[in-house]
Amino acid sequence: MIMTTTEALITVAAIMLGTMATRFLPFILFPEGKTTPPYIAYLGKVLPYAVIGMLVVYCLKAVDVRQFPYGLPEALAIAAIAILHAWKKNTLLSIGAGTIVYMLLVQIVFI
Repeated sequence: MIMTTTEALITVAAIMLGTMATRFLPFILFPEGKTTPPYIAYLGKVLPYAVIGMLVVYCLKAVDVRQFPYGLPEALAIAAIAILHAWKKNTLLSIGAGTIVYMLLVQIVFI
């Protein structure tokens, strides 16, 4: 389906307003001099772990351990991430290296 120019402009404007609202609203609701409500502080502590857990489940939902390669690339990449993170304590390094390990395994080793 092709949008008209008006529809495209309305779509871009709606996306722009939505993006600006999500970026500016926290600063408007919780100004710098005001104490952050306890439930917001709680969410700031627990949501990162919840999101990571959700991403792990999402990434592994389609793994079939009954067919070749039996989930070995995923398991090896997860092990590499865990070991590297325990060693270096660097999230970006762990995720980046884990991605590289996984891609090498699925494209070269487990063809």
